Amino acid sequence: MSRTDTLRFRHSQAILAAAVVAFIGALPVADARWYLTPVLLVPLGILVWAWRAGTDADAREVRVRALFGQRRLPWGRIAELAADPKGRAVVRLDDGERVTLPAVRGADLPRLVAVTGQPLDATPDHAED
Repeated sequence: MSRTDTLRFRHSQAILAAAVVAFIGALPVADARWYLTPVLLVPLGILVWAWRAGTDADAREVRVRALFGQRRLPWGRIAELAADPKGRAVVRLDDGERVTLPAVRGADLPRLVAVTGQPLDATPDHAED
């Protein structure tokens, strides 16, 4: 499977830019006293998280990526895709566990399903929600 067959969802690039600005802004504080140097770790952590965290999907699986590590969810284990009341995409696995998909909104669910090549079921379970 080629890299172009993978659908990637990431958080807004504005978070990445804000982390860079915060890192630059923290440099004078860290330079003032040696014991304030760890202040630089906060914007650096946010920078790495904004660059790495998100959701990747292809025809075989969904990968939920965080600051450290990732979780692979094969499509066969996913029983339901839905949006929570805040508009975030959530999957329910075959064992009942619910997993929120980082950077994926409810409006992105049709694109997420399309990457599998499977038809989208047009009959929602909860029409009143």
